Order: sequence, then structure tokens, then C-alpha cells
Amino acid sequence: MAGPLHSSSGHNAAAGGGGKTIEEMYQKKTQLEHILLRPDTYIGSVEKHTQPLWVFEDGAMVNRSVTYVPGLYKIFDEILVNAADNKQRDPKMDALRVQIDVDGCCISVYNNGDGIPVEIHQEERVYVPEMIFGHLLTSSNYNDNEKKTTGGRNGYGAKLTNIFSTEFVIETADGRRQKKYKQVFSENMGKKSEPQITKCKQGENWTRVTFKPDLAKFNMAHLEEDVVALMRKRVVDMAGTLGKTVKVELDGQRVPIKSFSDYVNLYMKSANCDRPDNFKTIYENNDRWEVCVCQSEGQFQQVSFVNRIATIRGGTHVDYITNQIANHVMTVVNKKNKNANMKLHNVKSHLWVFVNALIDNPAFDSQTKETLTTRQGSFGSKFELSIDFLKKVEKSSIIENVLSWADFKLSKELKKTDGSKKSRISGIPKLEDANEAGGKDSEKCTLILTEGDSAKALAMSGIAVVGRDYYGVFPLRGKLLNVREANHKQIMENAEIQNIKQILGLQHGKQYASAKGLRYGHLMIMTDQDHDGSHIKGLLINFIHSFWPSLLKVESFLVEFVTPIIKATRGKTTISFYTMPEYEEWRTNLGASASSWTIKYYKGLGTSTAKEGREYFKDITDHKKDFVWEDDQDGNHIELAFSKKRIADRKLWLTNFQPGTYIDQQEKRVRYSDFINKELILFSMADLQRSIPSMVDGLKPGQRKILFCSFKRNFVKEAKVAQFSGYVSEHSAYHHGEQSLASTIIGMAQNFVGSNNINLMFPGGQFGTRAQGGKDAASPRYIFTKLSHITRSIFPKDDDILLNYLNEDGQSIEPTWYMPILPMVLVNGSEGIGTGWSTFIPNYNPRDIVANLRRLLNEESTVPMHPWYRGFKGSIEKTVNTKVVGSTYTVTGIIEVVDNSRLRITELPIRRWTGDYKEFLESLGPDKNKDKVPFIEDVTAQGDNEDIYIEIQLSEGNMNIAKEEGLVKKFKLTTTIGTSNMHLFDSNGKIRKYDTPEQILEEFFQLRLEFYVKRKEALLKNIKLELKKLENKVRFIRCVVDNEIIVNNRKRADLFLELRQKNFDPFPKKKKRAEPAAAGALEEENEENPEAEAAEPSDYEYLLAMPIGTLTLEKIQELIAEKQKLVDDVEELKNTSPKSLWLKDLDAFEKELDLLDQMDLSEEEQREKRIKDGKKGRSKAAPKKQQRGKKAGSKAAVKKEKSDTEDDDAAEPVVPKRGGQQKKAPKKAPVDEEEFDIPALKDRLADFNINDSSPDYSAMETEITEEQNEKLATKGPSKRGGGKKAVSSSLVMIQSDDEDDDFTLEEVSEVQAQKKGRGKKPAAAVKPKAPAPRKRAPAQGKATQKKIDEMLQGIEDNNTSPEKKVRKMRPSPFNKKSGSILQRGSTAASSETTAEASPPSGSSAEPVGAAQPRRTARATKKPVYVTDSDPEDEVVELTDDSDFDVDGDSDE
Repeated sequence: MAGPLHSSSGHNAAAGGGGKTIEEMYQKKTQLEHILLRPDTYIGSVEKHTQPLWVFEDGAMVNRSVTYVPGLYKIFDEILVNAADNKQRDPKMDALRVQIDVDGCCISVYNNGDGIPVEIHQEERVYVPEMIFGHLLTSSNYNDNEKKTTGGRNGYGAKLTNIFSTEFVIETADGRRQKKYKQVFSENMGKKSEPQITKCKQGENWTRVTFKPDLAKFNMAHLEEDVVALMRKRVVDMAGTLGKTVKVELDGQRVPIKSFSDYVNLYMKSANCDRPDNFKTIYENNDRWEVCVCQSEGQFQQVSFVNRIATIRGGTHVDYITNQIANHVMTVVNKKNKNANMKLHNVKSHLWVFVNALIDNPAFDSQTKETLTTRQGSFGSKFELSIDFLKKVEKSSIIENVLSWADFKLSKELKKTDGSKKSRISGIPKLEDANEAGGKDSEKCTLILTEGDSAKALAMSGIAVVGRDYYGVFPLRGKLLNVREANHKQIMENAEIQNIKQILGLQHGKQYASAKGLRYGHLMIMTDQDHDGSHIKGLLINFIHSFWPSLLKVESFLVEFVTPIIKATRGKTTISFYTMPEYEEWRTNLGASASSWTIKYYKGLGTSTAKEGREYFKDITDHKKDFVWEDDQDGNHIELAFSKKRIADRKLWLTNFQPGTYIDQQEKRVRYSDFINKELILFSMADLQRSIPSMVDGLKPGQRKILFCSFKRNFVKEAKVAQFSGYVSEHSAYHHGEQSLASTIIGMAQNFVGSNNINLMFPGGQFGTRAQGGKDAASPRYIFTKLSHITRSIFPKDDDILLNYLNEDGQSIEPTWYMPILPMVLVNGSEGIGTGWSTFIPNYNPRDIVANLRRLLNEESTVPMHPWYRGFKGSIEKTVNTKVVGSTYTVTGIIEVVDNSRLRITELPIRRWTGDYKEFLESLGPDKNKDKVPFIEDVTAQGDNEDIYIEIQLSEGNMNIAKEEGLVKKFKLTTTIGTSNMHLFDSNGKIRKYDTPEQILEEFFQLRLEFYVKRKEALLKNIKLELKKLENKVRFIRCVVDNEIIVNNRKRADLFLELRQKNFDPFPKKKKRAEPAAAGALEEENEENPEAEAAEPSDYEYLLAMPIGTLTLEKIQELIAEKQKLVDDVEELKNTSPKSLWLKDLDAFEKELDLLDQMDLSEEEQREKRIKDGKKGRSKAAPKKQQRGKKAGSKAAVKKEKSDTEDDDAAEPVVPKRGGQQKKAPKKAPVDEEEFDIPALKDRLADFNINDSSPDYSAMETEITEEQNEKLATKGPSKRGGGKKAVSSSLVMIQSDDEDDDFTLEEVSEVQAQKKGRGKKPAAAVKPKAPAPRKRAPAQGKATQKKIDEMLQGIEDNNTSPEKKVRKMRPSPFNKKSGSILQRGSTAASSETTAEASPPSGSSAEPVGAAQPRRTARATKKPVYVTDSDPEDEVVELTDDSDFDVDGDSDE
């Protein structure tokens, strides 16, 4: 229990006289005493402070050092702000007068407007004026529920002025009560007089406060000049913040400021007095905000007011305005100079902001009110700067200021990596430094920059001739960075650039009049003579021009070392050529004598030997060219080629390009502008062609090379992508990395939703899914491909001979473009970015395209087409967008409400990949760190990579929120595509912009129709030649039968003379035009040309090589019948119009699409069934698209064919197969290879084994350059993996006798002669059979072996040797492996041994599925495959390289 209170007397007695009593130690002060004792808590410091401040002197604001007492300044400001606050209470207030009597130390502040009520306060029992000015903690601003824009808040204000004054007089007139009030306070508010109440006129309203500061409290003897200057400045502040409605007078004179803009100009007057270019302000206001901004000199400045209180330290209101300005400036600066990397605080350093704001119930950091702390949301108003204001800021000197500062900052950092002139440097790998570099003879030294290490090796070989004293070598790794468009971080982190600076001794920002200050006096560029080599030269020139443009003007500083691109040799004579146009001109002028020369292509410096390198340097003056700067146009052209600011100029530059442009290599001096316009432009054009497809075939060069090699190889049997990419590189002169080529092949085979609508290559394996947009494709060494069977219906063989094939490195390669039957660029779309241009073309429905082609053929107008993607179940709707040219489409996925807390997503927008979308959904779900409230509770997925089936669980509240916002919008299920950027190369190789897909279609239509006219002419010509050939054969056999010509026991030369005498027509092979033989070029067989001028013995080979068994009367009858059929064909073709030919092709193509659609439907039904059954991981995957010859879940067995009309597809009734639709082919007489009857196109197409092509987008797009894939070199395929793949790709096509041998599996070891000689034995003339229906291949090894045994037994029973079953391939325009009716005439003189019944690929024969056995590692004996349905089937050995030797012949 607490005891009674005790007195402190006991403690005081104990303390004695020396200590303080408790009463002395612990005291209680009144409010007034506390203010006087601790003034800094209320009015700030009462000591003198010196700091730079703005003061008003001589009619201007002056920033100077001011010594003042903050407390004295504050008590003056409180009275002044109180007077100004009256403007908020009474808008009719129009006068504010301030008198400062320095000598009398007296200050008076007067304002009119409603005065203070002269009335006694009922609660406090004193007059209101006395309560306000003479009693602490009284105020009219205590109601925080009332929004006020006055300065007072805490109830101290004017009382503090009273307390720190020796005399304080309050006078006010209350016109409403007609009373005038006066009262005098003295001795620091310690004494007060009685109020004097007098009468005043009605309507007379004003208030005056007069006070004499107690200077002793501020350690002052009089009002000092600096303090008075600050007080006058505050009066001017009031003039600027109150505006023109209030006349402000100071010491009897009106302050000449009528607005906030006038007030800001007082600062500008002072700031501009010493500047040649004046600061310009940008002003904007509304009813509660006034803002001005101008540039600052490297330090953020602000002048701000809140409810007329000067916030000399700013606050949240200043941050609110400044951040808006700084954010915009930062965006503009970073856009103009992407190296700047500006941050907000960097930009603020260049801003001077003026803010005058009215804030509701403002809160400050202290009673001194120097900093506003009110949050932005409590301001009571918003002030978003207008677009016009920000545009003015963008055009002001603020931007220039910030950009200049950014450049200075970047230069300062770049200087850290500067080099210096010193004799030895270390730490730079692969540098071979010149011995005299950095010494007294450094001007004589030359640094050779080479393209890679192999070029360095060549340079080192050459340096052995000229010595190491004055020559150094440094290899570049790939292409130099384009510093003009790189950011600062990229430049600083680029080791190549830093090394060059160190090696040369370059210093950033230095102007060079000569090379005396450098370690090397010359810089020599030594690159390959191809387009990429030119680009490397250009990038190095761009690097020097960006940082040291003066160096390019130094004579002979920059030189290039040129090497031949071609060498022509005859005997001991060698001629070097440095450009392709130069070589072409020489070859043309040589004429027939060109064939005596041998040429060698030097595409890379690595092609040259060390001996040749020494020869180059021995005659170094012949190989060295100086770059010359003539005028500013040179610099202009360098910028044109490399600056993003010059995109429009670059487009014009490329548009004006003229083929055949090249630099004259006889000149020893090359202008920079000539290099840009005559050499670098060749790279830019090549880059553009690699990125932008052709309007005609929709292909880029890499894709065209792949298609060319597929046709050339008759690529109908699967091969690994890695192997096929090597084949393409070899046969199409592909000069980039095989990894990039493999990526392109994969892109052409992809068929997931959002990729290709029709994939031209077959995807045998994991070629990527919509889970990752195709990036999840397996390695090229694990996956297989071949031509899709629909491809040849799009690119008919009959057009092959009409195309313009290119020639490179002495070999014939792909055509300028292919000529499909419909514009494939619309079918599969395209996307790419090249020099100056980019392109994006959506996919369109091939049926819509065919329908429009039919309309054009019928001379009707086209119907507008809209984007379409195979397999996409969402919607694609056209939207109105007036801001862009062309159409815009919104692509929307599918989302549906299952119940109050569940949503189901069954489709995503095009190119929104499943993996990315699942990550987005996870971001809405529960967070691992539990830092946020999840929007969704759970996500579950069904289906596989091809299907979208996602269920989302969320609360009912969040479900309602999502519905209000829109489910599609909330869950980001829309994307947009447009047709505003459709750039393509036209048929003449010119880049063009197309506005609509119909425009592309109409241009394609005219060109394609011309080719049908050409096709008809070529068909007629070749059939007539074949008729002529048949007539000669009939006549020859008759002469032999009648003994008019004796063929046995005679010399061939005698027979040749006799045939010529009897006027038999010669059919010579086509001779190559006279041209040099290319070293390393692939040898290709010459085709026959019946129009040759002089006959040679070989020209009658088509007669002399006929088998003896054909020299019979029966053969004559057979040939006569064949001749009559050809005559009928000629008549029929003559009566067929080109349009009819096109319509037949379109009919056949649409049949293919029908089958694909049926297969897609079947697979979709299977997928839906799997999802309904909930077997997401347990059920077997549906058959891969395009593998239509296989049946999922079928037993591993191969049934023997019973009849030609048997249907083996009964297990798949949903999808009709062409094998079951065949009719038995009529029997025909045996014919030569050149004499076969071409089935109708519809019959041929009906018998194809069609592969599905589900939607693909521009996965056929990007060709990655070799430099980008140097680190991605793949290892060779493992034998173990290869063995497994052999099982997975168990179906291999074997051709019936009605089909071209190109479909035949060549796998037999018994034909040793063929294996060694790589040739084929002639097949006997046998009457062809009707095509056999396809049979299922065994999936298991035992069943396969059983079938093999049956096949082998059949062979033994028939006493037929496999060696007799090998037939030679029919010639084609490429490599004799495939052909068409167009080749009949051109192959008329081929031997009978090559020809007995081999119709073209794509004829009516039905391919038969045969099983490929499980391959065992290191096996030496290969199994034999035959079928008992056709004795003419080919039997060959399966060798390790059989993927490339389709006909059993080696390419070696």
C-alpha cells in the first residue's frame, strides 16, 4: 500500500549548501516561459546563420551569402502569411501593405478584406482579437474535417511574433459590426492594454499588425541589412503567389509583380545576366497549381510555395511535379542516346523547378515549415502535366544539357580504358606485337587486324617476308561491335575494343592530326573477300569514325589488304581476280577458250596456303589499298550505313542499288564513300535477302537451298537432320554454319499451332511444340526428316526445268525462286529483320487462297482474306485502327466459366506459348514467400504439348472481379497481328511493300499464269522430241530386223558413220558452255540436247545401247503404239489452255488438303477423348502429324498383299487412305524409261502417301549466322542412338514398278559389284504391274525377321538373283534421280540399259510400307528387303551413308 506524500526538505538538508535542490533541478514552466526559454523549438534558431539565399535587391532576385537569424525571419513570416491567408477567407481582398522601419525597428503588415470579428468569445470571455493574438494555442484551423488551404495549423503563429516583440499592436475593423478594435501587448506578451473599441463605417474591413521585434532575444542591436533583404524578398513572394488580384505594396511602393510568371522572371533576370543564351521557362497552371521549369546548371534547384508559405527545402509537392518532368526527360534522353542510361536523380540535377500550390490542410516537418510532408494522395487536387508542356520540355535546352552531361560522363568512363604510347604491352592474348611499336619509329609500324585465327596464320606466313620489326598482327573474333548503336555497358565490356585501344594507344576524345602519338602509324584490315569480310571492314571504319573521326583523315592510316577471290590457272600462268564481276567479265571475253583454264575459289583467307601468303606479302604494294577521306560526304555515308537515325536514307540507298556494282581493284586508293556504296552495299543486300522472303515462293535463300537439295536428292526417305544439313551445304554452296542450317530445316518441318500451315519438310521426331514455340526441338543428330508428300503438289516437277538456276563456285545451285501453284508466303507467313527493312506476314488459309485463284482464273474479283492458323480454335477478328496503314486483327483464346470458382482455358492466342503462359498463371497464384495475396488458388493442366486444357481455381470474389474486368483481358488471352509491315522481294528482286494479301495474290497470279504458258510450250516441245526419238527407234529396229544394218561384229565408229549416212537423228548430250573447270566443283552428268550442231558417236547412244532383246518385231509394235499415244497426248495438250493446267493442279492440291483435314479431325477427336477419360499421362500419344502411313497401336506384323485392290486400312475407318481407293491399273506393254505413259495428275496424287501438315508459322524464318553459332557445334550422332532411331522410323518407302525408283529402299549387301563400282546393272524390260496397296510395317524385330525370311524364300523359289533387281535411276534436271515429262526430250539419247520402266516420282504408283530392321552396332551383314508384290522392286545394300546415296551411287 502506498505511503503518504513526503516533503523534499529532507533531501534538500542532505544536499547541503553546495548541491541543487529538487525544486531547482525539476521545474515546471508556463507555455510562455517555455517558448522564451527554448525558442528554437517554435521559431527556429535565434543565433546568426550564414548561407546562400535568394534576396530581393535592386529590382531583381539575387543569390548571395546571407547572414540572418532564422527566428527573427520566422516571426515576420508568420504575420505576413496570416495576412495572405485572408485572401482564402475573403476573395475580395485586394491589398497587402508592408512597412519596414529599419531605424525605428518597427514592422507593420496591413491587409483588407473581412476583419476579425470584434466580439466577445462566449467561452473564453475575451474579445476574439485578443484571444487570437494574445492567447496561446488558439486558432481557426483546428477542424481537420474541414479542408482549408491556409498556412496556419497549430495555434502558435502570430502569438510567437507577439511573444518575441517588445511591443505588439493589433488593429482591425469589423464593418459588419461597425466596430474598430485596437489593443497593445508589451514585454513579450507579458502585458496587455485594455481593448479600445471605436465605431467604424459599415463595409470597412481591414486588419493591421504592428510589432517591434525584441532584438535582444536574437542577439542583435538593430535590423541588419541581410535580414531586411530577406523580409523584402518575402513581400515580393506574396506578390508572385497572390497574383494580379491583390496589390502588394512595400514601404509605400507597389511591387511590380502581377503573376507567378513575372515572379519567376525575377530569377531568370539574375540567372541570364552572365549568359549568352538565356534560360527559357516553360509555364503551366490550373486553379490550384502553378508550375514553371527551366534548366539548371548541374544542380537541382527549386523555389516552391504551399499556401504562400515558402518551403525553402521543397517537399512532397515539389517531388510530385519534378518526377513527372524528370521521367519524361529521362525517357527522351535514353531514347536519343541509349548509352546514357539516365536515372531520375541524374536528370533532376539539370532542373530548376518553380511550384506555387494550394494544399488541403498541409503538414510540415516542423513549426518552421521549410518542408512539406503531406502525402500526394492528400493534396486535395491533382496536376498532371499536359502533353504540350512535356513537348516543350523535350524541345528545350534541358534535353541538350542532360545529353551533354551524359556524353561527358561516358567519355570520362571510356578514358579509363585509354591506351598510351609505350614500347611494350602485355596481357593481350594472341597479339603479335611489332618490335618497333611504341618506339621512335612507331609511325612506320603497321598493325594487321585479321578475320579470325586462320587469317592470322596466313598473315604470320607473309610477315616472314617483310619482317617482324614493323608489322604486328592481331586476330579479331568474329564481327566488331557496332559502337554507334551499342550501349555504354556493351562498349565498356567489349574486350575486342579495349584491346584495339591498348594496342594502338588510342585515347578517347583526342583529336589526331597525325599518327605520331600512337603505337602504330598504320592500321591494316585483312578479311575474307566475301560479304561478311566487307561488313567487318565497315564495322572497323565505323568504330574509328565514331570515336576518332580525325584519324580517318590522316593519310594512309587506314589501309586494307586484298587477296584474290578467284585464281585462274593454265599451265604456269595464273591470273588473280579480286571481285566476282571482274571474273565474270573475263570469262565472257574468253569465249570457247575458257575451258582450258582451271579456276579455284578463295572464299576465305584460310583457303590460301602459307606459300601463297608469302607471295602476297612479297608483292605487298599490289595487295595494299589506302582508304582516303576527301570531304564530309565520306562521313555522311558511313553514318548512312550504320546509324539507326538514317533508316529512311538507308532504304533509299538500298532501293537504288544496281546489280553488277563493284570497286575497281586497279585503283590503289579507295574513298570511304566508294567503299560504302560499292562494296558494303553488297553485304547489306545479301543480309536483306537472307531476312526478307520472295513474294513468288515465300522462301528465304537458306530455305530455298534446303528445298532444292530435297528435290535434287528426291528426299523421300528419312535422314537425320544433321546429315541432311551436311548434304545441303555440299550441294548448294551454303557458306554459313551447319547449325544454323539445321535450325532452318527444323523450322520448315514444324507443324504445331502457330507455326506452318503446311510444313514442307516432314518432322520425324521432336521438332518442337507450342509449349516453347519450337525451341524445345531435339538436337539435329537425333531427329529425322524428308520431303512432305504434299510438297511436290505445291512445287510441280514439270516446272523445274523452267526455273533460273544460280551458279556459285562452279556448281549449279538453287533457282532465283521456285514457282509454286499458290503463294506460299501467304500460306505459312513470314517474319524477319534485315538492313533497312523488316517484314511480318500472317498465315492465311490455303483454301481461301485457292478460292481466290479460281476467281482470278474466271476473271472475277477477289474476296478479302483474313489470317488463319491450322489447328487454332480461338477467334481472329478484324479491328479498326486508324493510326496504322493496313489491317489489324485481334487474336483471342478461349476461356469459359465452369462454375462459381472454376475457369477453363482451352486455347491460347497465336504465338503465346504454353510454357510462358503457365509462368504467367503461376505469378497470379500463391507466392512461395507469401508476400502477396494470390488472385488464383490453383492451376491444373490436362492434355499434352499440342493441346490447351487448363483449369483455374479461384475464390468467388476474385471470380466476380475477373468477370467485371473481362476474363479475356484479366488472363491476357489476346494478341494483335497486322498487315502494315508486309515487305517482300518481287520477282525482279526489288524490295516492295504490299498493303493487302490480295495485292500479293494478284501479282503472283500474273507471274504464275505466264509460267503455265511456258510449261505448256515446254511439254509440247519435249513430247515432239520424244516422238522423233521413237520414230528413229522404230526405223532402227526395222533396219536391224531386215538386216539393212548389221550391228554385230562391227566397230562402233563404223556404225556411227552408217547411222549418220542413213540420216538417223542424233540426240547429243548437252554440253556445258565453255568455261573454266572449278577446282572442287561437283561433277554433274550432262543432259541430252537434241539440238546440238555437230553429231558425234555418242549422239547415237540411244540406238546403239538398246538391249538385244528389244530388237524384235514385237518391240516395233510396242513402240508404234507408244508413238500413237504420244500423238494423242500432243493433240490433247494443244487443246488444253494454261488456265486448265492450273485448275488441275489446284484440284489435286485440294484433295491433299481434304485428307489432311480428315486426319486433323480424327486426331482432334482422339485428343478430346483422352482428356474426357482423364488419361493425360497414361494414354498413348496420338500419331504424329504427317506420319499417316503408320497406325498408332497397330501390331508389329506385315501382311502379304493379296490383290492390287486390297484395302489394308480397315483398322482406321475414320481416316480414308488412298491405298484403299485405288483401282487396278490396266496392263500396259513394256516400254522404255523414256516411253512410259504418264497417268493423269489426279491419279498420281490420289496414290500418294500423304503426310499431314498442321499449322506452322514462320518457324521457317530465321537463318542464324555462323558467328552466332560458333559455340553450338554438335557432336556426331552416336551409334547407339542411331540404332534406336532405326526402330522408331520403321516405315521406309519401296517403289512399285509404276513409281520412280527414288522411292525405293536401297538396302542389300549382296550386290557387291554395285557397292564397289557405285553403278547399277540394267534391268530387264518387264511389263509393269498395277500399283500394290500399302502394307503396315512390323514394329518388332521378330515379326520383321519373319517377314524377311518369307521375302528371301520367295527369291530363292523364283531363282531370282538380287543382283538382277537393281535398276538405274531415270535422269532428272538435277542428278538423274528423278524426272518428269519435261525431261523426255532432253533424255532422248540415253541408253536402253537405264530405262525400262521407271515413271517419275509422283506418278500413280502406290508406295509400299516396308520395315526397317533394328540395327545393331558394328553389324557387318545387312538384311535384304524385297516385296513379293512386284518383281521389279529394287534390291540394294543398306550402307551407313545410304541416307545420301539414294540410288546406291556414291557422291564421291
